[in-house]
Amino acid sequence: MYLYLIRHGIAEEHQSDIKDEERSLTTEGRKKTEKIAQRLIQLKFKFDLILTSPLVRAKQTAEILMQAGLGSQLETSLHLSWEGNVHSWIQEWLEPRRHDQKYDQQTHLALVGHEPCLSSWAEILIWGEAKEKLILKKAGMIGIEVPDNGSIVGRSQMFWLTPPKYLL
Repeated sequence: MYLYLIRHGIAEEHQSDIKDEERSLTTEGRKKTEKIAQRLIQLKFKFDLILTSPLVRAKQTAEILMQAGLGSQLETSLHLSWEGNVHSWIQEWLEPRRHDQKYDQQTHLALVGHEPCLSSWAEILIWGEAKEKLILKKAGMIGIEVPDNGSIVGRSQMFWLTPPKYLL
């Protein structure tokens, strides 16, 4: 399976009158995310499922990816919010689906979320622990190939790490 960890686009700054989970993409964030989505289409990316955090800025980013034609299905997962845990996500999303063969080794799954969660998830999948070495910029993407058998923690391989400036 191929996982694509995608950070949400540029969002409104923290303000006392807006709850963090309600912060939207800025006009610039929306435009840059749309350009990146178009570039991903040119590079022949296509996701079987786009899974997004329930926070507004992540959902808007995921919707832009869907509107560009990058995904065929969109779902929301609490695992991708601030309280998300990669181990509980693996247990709920990957292990049961592996057994029913709904998602196989050729599945391309996009996860739209937040920092530092996504970088930590990537590090745990690749190295077995979060080392705080990877940084995922807004609207950036990390691609990880997940092994098709056994534990995936510490056994996955990163094949893509792109800051948004290289996709614009």
